[in-house]
Amino acid sequence: MLNIAVIMGRLTANPELRQTQGGISVLSFTVAVDRRFVGLNNERQADFIYCVAWRQTAEFISKYFVKGQMIAVEGSLQSRNYTDKNGNNRSVIEVVVDNASFCGSKAETGGARNQDNSQAKFDQPAHNGDSFSVGDIENIDGFEEIGTDDSELPF
Repeated sequence: MLNIAVIMGRLTANPELRQTQGGISVLSFTVAVDRRFVGLNNERQADFIYCVAWRQTAEFISKYFVKGQMIAVEGSLQSRNYTDKNGNNRSVIEVVVDNASFCGSKAETGGARNQDNSQAKFDQPAHNGDSFSVGDIENIDGFEEIGTDDSELPF
């Protein structure tokens, strides 16, 4: 069996990190994904995909992503049922996020939020095991570009 979901779109709101009663970080957010075709009157239409991230992935997204920013997520689809405030039975399908990646240029993405919700630049992003784009590697302390002279490579 196979259950893989990969989407890329814009965050519809600033992600807000929460904690479960057991102290586990959880983040629910929605990604607006453009459809391939245009509707009547040549208007572009979008789907709004519900996503949930846990633990370090949730903390990573809440720290580095803001409303309107492009994000790529990889995970699996999960369906669940719940009862809303009014006692109605509801069903939802969401992407359980395993990896999140930056999309677009630094100019498009602007800045990310620090813990105090202020804006910060992507000059030195923290990496905690979650995904990020290859272009961001050059900005992490301790990494340097390897020259093109193959004789110096250790393998």
